[in-house]
Amino acid sequence: MIDFFLKLSPVIQALIAGFFTFFVTALGSSIVYLFKGINRTFLDGMLGFSAGVMIAASFFSLLNPAIILCEKIKMIPWLMVGIGFLFGGLLLFIGDKIFTKLLKKRGNSKIKRSLMLVISITIHNIPEGLAVGVAFGSVKYHIDGATIIAACILTLGIALQNFPEGSAVSLPLKREGFSTRKAFIIGSLSAIVEPMSSVIGALIVLKVRFLLPFLLAFAAGAMIYVVIEEIIPESQTNKSKDLMALFSIMGFLLMMILDVALG
Repeated sequence: MIDFFLKLSPVIQALIAGFFTFFVTALGSSIVYLFKGINRTFLDGMLGFSAGVMIAASFFSLLNPAIILCEKIKMIPWLMVGIGFLFGGLLLFIGDKIFTKLLKKRGNSKIKRSLMLVISITIHNIPEGLAVGVAFGSVKYHIDGATIIAACILTLGIALQNFPEGSAVSLPLKREGFSTRKAFIIGSLSAIVEPMSSVIGALIVLKVRFLLPFLLAFAAGAMIYVVIEEIIPESQTNKSKDLMALFSIMGFLLMMILDVALG
């Protein structure tokens, strides 16, 4: 099974990885069927852990390979990587502002709150899918740090935070009066953009190599923005903030060990 996956093209690998993260989101959304049994601390712990994984992945699997590639193709590393990283964060920042401003004009109804939740999480899933695609696509160029293992670990980290993310959509929808089935379907579909954006990320990397350092850094900047703006603050709403911070440290540590030892 593993050998079969390794022989696939980077685009197909990215597509499979994207559907894996989508499946985990659906799994998280299915908690709506067990509404009374939800454990808030467990979900917040998963968020904190995945935040650590994604922060480490942003450096070890995205930024570091971007810097190394810049040096190989005679670009200025700090300039190209810095611009890509900044653009990744700025794009999500601007998108958040525009989206929030547009929805504010529609009143303060329950439907509006539900719509804001679904669309905001869907938008934040796009850079995560791009990051997966870029990670798998960059493996083709044999850059230090850009390995199939690193790409798989990055996918796992994103999938881990997709589980509570799926429940974060389906559970509020259920509370707003949606049927259990509709809440589950909408929560699951909030991540349908990930397989599509992962394929787009892989295709861009494979077709335009000189943009690879920029795209790697761009994906890192977008992911860091999501982590700082959404994932960490959400995990820190738990009363055991120090424990959630420890989960983040453990996530970073695990990603670092796996990436350095196996990458």
